[in-house]
Amino acid sequence: MYRTLQQAIQVRIQSLLAEKYGVELTNLVIELPPKIEFGEMALPVAFELAKRLKKAPRAIAQELQSALAELPGVASVEIAGAGYLNLKLDRAATAQRIAADEHASVGGAGFRLVEHTSINPNKAAHVGHLRNAILGDSFARMLKPDEFKPGYEIGVQNYIDNTGVQVADIVVAVTAVKGMTLDAVREWLTELLETNQRLDYVCWDLYAAVSQWYDSDSAQAVARKQLRLDTLHKIEAGGNDTAEIAELISTGVLRRHLQTMERLGIEYDFLPRESEILHLQFWETARQLMVEKGVLYLETEGKNKGCWVMRRAGVEATLEGPDAAQSGPDLDAKIIIRSNGTVTYVGKDIAYHLWKFGLLGKDFGYAKFHEYATHTCWISTMHGEQPHPSFGHADAIYNVIDSRQDDPQTQVKEALRGMGYEAESDRYTHLNYAMVALTPRCAAELGYVLSEEDQARSFIEVSGRKGFGVKADDLIDRMIAAARTEVDARHPELDEIERAEIAKAIGVGALRFFTLRFTRNTVIAFDFHDALSFDGETGPYAQYAAVRAANIFRKAGVSAEEALSKVASLDLAAMFTGDEGTSVWEVWLTASRLSLVLEQAIAAAEPAMLARYAFQLAQQFNNFYHRHHILTETDEARKTLLLATAAVARRELVRVLGWLGITVPSAM
Repeated sequence: MYRTLQQAIQVRIQSLLAEKYGVELTNLVIELPPKIEFGEMALPVAFELAKRLKKAPRAIAQELQSALAELPGVASVEIAGAGYLNLKLDRAATAQRIAADEHASVGGAGFRLVEHTSINPNKAAHVGHLRNAILGDSFARMLKPDEFKPGYEIGVQNYIDNTGVQVADIVVAVTAVKGMTLDAVREWLTELLETNQRLDYVCWDLYAAVSQWYDSDSAQAVARKQLRLDTLHKIEAGGNDTAEIAELISTGVLRRHLQTMERLGIEYDFLPRESEILHLQFWETARQLMVEKGVLYLETEGKNKGCWVMRRAGVEATLEGPDAAQSGPDLDAKIIIRSNGTVTYVGKDIAYHLWKFGLLGKDFGYAKFHEYATHTCWISTMHGEQPHPSFGHADAIYNVIDSRQDDPQTQVKEALRGMGYEAESDRYTHLNYAMVALTPRCAAELGYVLSEEDQARSFIEVSGRKGFGVKADDLIDRMIAAARTEVDARHPELDEIERAEIAKAIGVGALRFFTLRFTRNTVIAFDFHDALSFDGETGPYAQYAAVRAANIFRKAGVSAEEALSKVASLDLAAMFTGDEGTSVWEVWLTASRLSLVLEQAIAAAEPAMLARYAFQLAQQFNNFYHRHHILTETDEARKTLLLATAAVARRELVRVLGWLGITVPSAM
């Protein structure tokens, strides 16, 4: 509702500026005043116009004041300081519209492609992968149509690098270290399945072991690294036993990854695999296009001689014509094809993103891979099934990839721009994020032996190669188990199934909220105790506020919907005055800002903004709950308002938590 009023005010101001001054401002700022007594909106528009009109800001504010006061929903307009326009809303009229669930529409036309998770299918997912997946899933939920918003048409992708060096390492581990043939690998996979052993967990240990094996014998180090490279080439080429082993293992691990993510409510629409990007000649098509457009060229001298390279993003183009030779080779150029003919990660990624935007003239084959309750997840193949959905026609793309990939992502955008696809490059968003570590306390609880130096650190880095880290499923299990202990103690009267459901909602909610509450480029030091706390900026705190509100309606014998419907019959003007009335109004005001915060979070690609809003709304509701005795209120009209206040707070809390992938349990 707040955003709806904002939009109406912005339209009116633009009209006034055109009428009075013949000017247009493309960016009209409307701020939230620092104190409620200043009003609900503050406009610095007079300062923005002062230089252009050569007038004092206060004089401009005076000229706009009366016209803005005539807007529906505005009670008064006051001039503050040197020219701020402070708008006070008609609280009664605004609350009526909030209760009726009026809010700004969030969404638009065009297909948006969100890529996230993208774990190498060579071992179990770990805590760092969870940050990627939870960020991407929450952002997708923010975009998707739902009962609150029309949203956008979206597709959620999980890119599978099934031909990369990490998969090659696992193949080396089972063939060279373990001495398995293709038939032996098939038998081994069957045995793991029959004995209920997890392939992704077994591969976790194999990956750490083979990483050490490469360097364990100095006399064999060169030969072993060559074996790794040869294995990689065989996997990329396909059509051999080595590639078949890689296919069997990577697909088995991928299935485990999907099961892990589904525990957190994370689902996908399409799994594009690197093997098809190679075998369907995506890269060759992209290479030809890049050469034709002058983006890719063969370096004939210098350290990159024999490589196909492109100018690095942010570097000015070299001289052209007769003076070009005098400039020498571009030593900072980005290598796309190495001198040995292998394509770098960036090269394959350029081809992939040309496909995403529908610019490649090729498509994957599609096959059904996994069935969710509401839809099918497809995987790329060479040929595929008919009919199938289409994903390679995005109007905008969002890639959730960690900050270590900032440079490659920038190069892909530069390649698109260099080929003339500037609009597509501008609609390419890299949702980067910093690493996830562990607090020393958390690492010790997981059984890791820490030195005194490590114990003094603010966080402990994890390493898959060294086998030091937290498997995602182990972390989820611990979170749910800790929540279950608390639920069993608080609610022994509930049956087993309900207590299990509550514990899962709390454990998963705590994990997701802890991951999302930090802005993307903040390093997270994960800690069980901090995440599961019922106090402070946590998932359980926000969930508890929503549960507390639900308990109020249960005890009052009315539904939230009934409470909201009765608002229309109240004389709210008198009830929102004074300190007591203002404290109630502030809950309504905060609840009304949901669509505004959602818009801002989408524009910034920052789910942390919604997590912060959820905490603030929960905190405000809890303060309201302790200040006002809802169930024992004797004035029926006031009791109706208090119940409606609890209803509107809970409604928006449930919505925002839903976009964060957090459910509200039945009890806590």
